[in-house]
Amino acid sequence: MESYPSELLLIAFVAMLAPLLAEFPRGYRLPVVVLEIVLGILIGPHVFHLTSPGGMIGTLSELGLTFLLFMVGLEIDFDKIRGKPLSLAVGGWFLSFLLALVCMFFFEAIGLIQTPPLLAAIALSTTALGVLAPILRDRGELNSDFGTYMVAAAAAGEFGPLIVISMLLVPTHTTLVHALFMVTFIIITFVAANIALNTRSSNIIEILTRTMQSSGQLPVRICILFQVLLVALAAKFGLNIVMGAFAAGMVVGLAIKGEGGELLRHKLDAIGYGFLIPIFFIVAGMKFEISALWSAPLAPIQVMLLLGLLVLVRGVPVFLYKKVLTPDEQLPFAFYSATGLPLIVIISEIGVSSGLMPADRAAILVSAGMISVLLFPILAVKLRGKFKLP
Repeated sequence: MESYPSELLLIAFVAMLAPLLAEFPRGYRLPVVVLEIVLGILIGPHVFHLTSPGGMIGTLSELGLTFLLFMVGLEIDFDKIRGKPLSLAVGGWFLSFLLALVCMFFFEAIGLIQTPPLLAAIALSTTALGVLAPILRDRGELNSDFGTYMVAAAAAGEFGPLIVISMLLVPTHTTLVHALFMVTFIIITFVAANIALNTRSSNIIEILTRTMQSSGQLPVRICILFQVLLVALAAKFGLNIVMGAFAAGMVVGLAIKGEGGELLRHKLDAIGYGFLIPIFFIVAGMKFEISALWSAPLAPIQVMLLLGLLVLVRGVPVFLYKKVLTPDEQLPFAFYSATGLPLIVIISEIGVSSGLMPADRAAILVSAGMISVLLFPILAVKLRGKFKLP
């Protein structure tokens, strides 16, 4: 307990410092999440060893991850992405997944990347919507046409791998029982979504909005309770807790949509982006084993190859968007789509804990995901800024 206050103080200082540094230089604003990860690397045990990601800090990081996926689900506006954006996103993800499978079976066969092809293919087909949503929102692009297609593509890049992971890679029960639990969880989520839609059209939201001005903060507590409930339910059913958080966010988003729920959304933003979510990104940086980049003679080549595969796998579906994106938007769209980390970390941890993936292979995969988060959003933002110049 004696080291807890100083470690938390350092984390809080870094969380405050990241958005401050993002304002400099004024000509180009770095994404805040990138700075949080970089600062986390610096203070972590693999560089200056100022703090470690265990204990209370690790617990807060896990809460930050679930709240991040909760907020991601909250950001998804199904009225906007339904139709063409959603169909393109789903088709694009399936294309990415199939391409990733082919590539990974090939590289595994020739011995260049010794990683289970299915695990690696799922990882390569992910998109970190939780990373991209804050960047797009800070740039004012979240509600633009570009942002709508990007959010839909990233949502498919989160939800598709989650389904595959839950169905194939986390079988805590027999296949039949696991499938039954999966279907049961989906039914519960749909029932909750239907209740949320009916609640939105009633006077309940107005009543809850009025109670937000009191010290009870009842609507906020209800949202957090519902998030914890679905996360616990997902864990009980042997699914990944990330799916529970993501589903909770989507249901709450349906319930609070409109002007009546705007104040509640701001309060949830403050809890998430002001407290828990920065801790997750900082701790993710602290966990990054930078030595993995030179742990083996082929390690740097494998990391660079995986980075290239991320761009290829998630960039090829851009051809499906030729009619809805301008030529200037397609390359930034590809870089944004290729940004992945949270699910790559989760997939790697599942692979190591199940004995399917050696720890050093997992470190290389996470290294590629970490670099993608550090590099690809910067390239996408820079390209978007360049193309927006008169």
